Amino acid sequence: MEAELFALRKIIAELTKNNERNITAISGLSLYRTNSPTKPENILYEPRICLIVQGAKRVVLANETYIYDENRFLLTSVDLPALVQITEASMEKPYLGLVLKLDYREILELIAGNNIPNPRRQQPERGMATGEITFSLLNAFRRLIELLAEPENITVLAPIIKREIFYRLLISDQGMRLRHIISAGSQGHQIAQTISWIKNNFTRPLQIDVLIKHANMSRSAFHYHFRTITAMSPLQFQKWLRLNEARRLMLAERTDAATAAFQVGYESPSQFSREYSRLFGNPPLRDVENLRNIEVAAI
Repeated sequence: MEAELFALRKIIAELTKNNERNITAISGLSLYRTNSPTKPENILYEPRICLIVQGAKRVVLANETYIYDENRFLLTSVDLPALVQITEASMEKPYLGLVLKLDYREILELIAGNNIPNPRRQQPERGMATGEITFSLLNAFRRLIELLAEPENITVLAPIIKREIFYRLLISDQGMRLRHIISAGSQGHQIAQTISWIKNNFTRPLQIDVLIKHANMSRSAFHYHFRTITAMSPLQFQKWLRLNEARRLMLAERTDAATAAFQVGYESPSQFSREYSRLFGNPPLRDVENLRNIEVAAI
């Protein structure tokens, strides 16, 4: 294990020495480096596996905290809003990690083609969890990243190694959770589709009755499963998406608060301001001003 970790540290450190983030030539694979602990940041976690080879990170989903490091990976099986903070990093020992997006189609083919059983239980579980890192998983990731030095072989070999990684996830201590989300017909799969719809249509009015009908569940079952998987209600999920997009519009595109509110679907600027303050701790203008001051100070 330690030899694999050492090899991964060396490769990731070299590939991120000029940038904190390296979106690699291998589809879905990104490498990360941070030289100091970070402040909490709102991030939408897409379905992915996150691996740390040096350092540690804290992820807060609603009121639940997930801490992972070089001994445990983080698995997210659906899109989930979370508060993220790197807790261990320094110039001497920077935070080094990687992210690989999950390919649902590939994972479904693995389940169907290798007689991997469907979930034994139909009870919903959180869409986020930490799992134990194994030598086999580290070894597969090392071989995948080493392909970056052989660009001519990526097209052929990367899909094979990624398939191995997905298979090892399916048979890991978190494999049942992943199968429950992906398996067609399960409540987890129905909720995953609902989450995807809200993500792609968050500026539109939320019609709960329509979502319940498409999920083919009773009202009580729909709300129970949605909250169990995401730790929030559909309306809270939509609000998070709207408010974070409004924040991005104001910060990156210098949109005024009222315009940003309307663009993300709010009809009342006062309601937008109240909910924005509740999520970020300050009204929109003050929050954006603080963020810009932090950016200037960091230059």
